[in-house]
Amino acid sequence: MGGAFTAVADDASATWWNPAGLAAGPYVNAIVEAGQLGEPASPAAAQPAWRAGGVGFAAAFPAMGLSYYRFRISEIVPSSTTGAAQAGRQDPGVADVRLRSLVLSQFGATVGQSIGDHLVFASTLKLLRGGLGSASRPGGGTLEDADALEGPSDTRGTLDVGAMAAYGVARVGVTLRNATSPTFGGGVDAVTLRRQVRTGFALTTARGRWFGGLTVAVDADLTRVATADGDERRVASGVEGWTRGRRFGARAGVSASTLGAHRAAESAGASWAVRSGLFVDAQVTGGARGSRRGWGVDTRVTFCQLLTHFVMYV
Repeated sequence: MGGAFTAVADDASATWWNPAGLAAGPYVNAIVEAGQLGEPASPAAAQPAWRAGGVGFAAAFPAMGLSYYRFRISEIVPSSTTGAAQAGRQDPGVADVRLRSLVLSQFGATVGQSIGDHLVFASTLKLLRGGLGSASRPGGGTLEDADALEGPSDTRGTLDVGAMAAYGVARVGVTLRNATSPTFGGGVDAVTLRRQVRTGFALTTARGRWFGGLTVAVDADLTRVATADGDERRVASGVEGWTRGRRFGARAGVSASTLGAHRAAESAGASWAVRSGLFVDAQVTGGARGSRRGWGVDTRVTFCQLLTHFVMYV
């Protein structure tokens, strides 16, 4: 949905998107996911570029969630440009670059509290273990070069806080991520996970006779987010629809930055209920050169139906 999910997430993935969303999800559910997203550069030019990819697992229980994510964030940042005044270079237009790669393991525990019938507050306490590698490459480099870098590891703790308000078909969500702004590495290559505030609004219709529901959502960053190509503040919108019986679902979205170059990117995805309570999801993201591109797959399972049968039997 282009990233418009802050007010939509209501399964175990809410431990990442908005911890308060767990209150609206199935009684017990879990998700295993993998994906990659980035803004690649041309291999022939030393341009700013980044790529983040990894795997994750999350499980949600009544009023509690547990999660683990491991991913690598690699960057290319031009450090200087060599010009014609530098004699002796065969290609005076080639730039020197700095390469960075952060390997991060994140352990999270989520708890929440309802206030009345329409408002939920929740938080995810996160333990981060990260290793940052960096290097300077005269004449350019690639994201594959950055991926090969390793560095010493540090352990940091931080907190995500989320809120969700629901009334009828409308939901409003807000999330504060990385409340303590943890930093990995030192010097000019240090990576700080900035505080990020994001809000979202969603409308979801009830299931009808011929369809399984429709959701329209909008998200917006309220703070700047650092990337290798400069700060950005993204807005996103998306739509999701399900067939009758919720056997098949489809979604699409678009996102762009309100700072600097818009770097708009479109997304599309689909879900298939392999059997009751078991879903397989996939998505792709694409855009013009220099914009975001990526993919993602996951498997979700909900146990509420099995638990209901067990309780009835007992």
